[in-house]
Amino acid sequence: MNDVVINTGSLVKQYRRYKKKEGVWGSIVSLWKRDYETKNAVNHIDLSVEKGEFVGLIGPNGAGKTTLIKMLTGIIAPTEGSIDVMGYYPNDLKNEFKKQYAIVMGQKSQLFFELTVNDTLHLFQAIYEIPEAEFRKNKNYFVELFGVRDLMDVQVRALSLGERMKMELIVSLIHNPKVLFLDEPTIGLDAVASRQIRRFLKEINEKNGTTILLTSHYMEDIKALCKRTVVINHGSKIYDGMTEGLFEKYQKNKRLIVTFREPQADITLMTKDAVVIENDSCKKVYEVPKESARDLVSEIMSYEPKDIAVEDEEIGVIVERIYQERGE
Repeated sequence: MNDVVINTGSLVKQYRRYKKKEGVWGSIVSLWKRDYETKNAVNHIDLSVEKGEFVGLIGPNGAGKTTLIKMLTGIIAPTEGSIDVMGYYPNDLKNEFKKQYAIVMGQKSQLFFELTVNDTLHLFQAIYEIPEAEFRKNKNYFVELFGVRDLMDVQVRALSLGERMKMELIVSLIHNPKVLFLDEPTIGLDAVASRQIRRFLKEINEKNGTTILLTSHYMEDIKALCKRTVVINHGSKIYDGMTEGLFEKYQKNKRLIVTFREPQADITLMTKDAVVIENDSCKKVYEVPKESARDLVSEIMSYEPKDIAVEDEEIGVIVERIYQERGE
């Protein structure tokens, strides 16, 4: 039995962009002659995802992550290469295919703001032709899982951002999709809401066996959820392997953001290689090698800070290190 649900071979997506010369004269010339350039948004990507995997897809802005997801869901067609999702060519947009996947995009809503949550769910029941017994079973499961029973008769526009994202996930999962595509699902959410979303996604993946492909700029999302990570930059795949190995090899530093209740004078640190990034009276930001982060936290605690946040390095820094190792 073949357990591969997503398979692409040398997948390419090109865009043709118009380039206009500056000024009025450039506009006049463009009436008769236009210059174009071709951009490879996705450049010969080979990707294989097995049933039940939770795969992270990371890279800087403009790397090609969202374009890849749009091709996997049939929103846009590839320029060349092969693509197979659950035995279908996505851009054929067959109803049988569309009923087997779901997509959640953090910056685009599929909810109807004038409807209540209950009415929205019934609308999706009709769209996906879900039998009543199955619909009620799924609805009750997700309502309990997300803890949103008291929100079901609330108009969508009255929900907070975190509550709305929970509803986005519920309407996406109500038809039991085999594959779930998530494009920045925690963008704009606070720490508490982000942790809740991560917990729900992990349970859905483990209990329901849903295959999930996640793009995120938040390294905590990737580390907490994805055993495997694919790194994309300039449309090309530059890493595909275990998430633990990616961070172990390419993440060198941690960043500590420290706030104080009272203004602090300059703090003299003994922790090796700690670098001051920001030095305000009530806020200090430090960058330190990851192996020394614990020592720095212990040292800072002696100054009785109001709060300490430990952050991973940005994705762009990790991508740069991968390129450096490859000699590019």
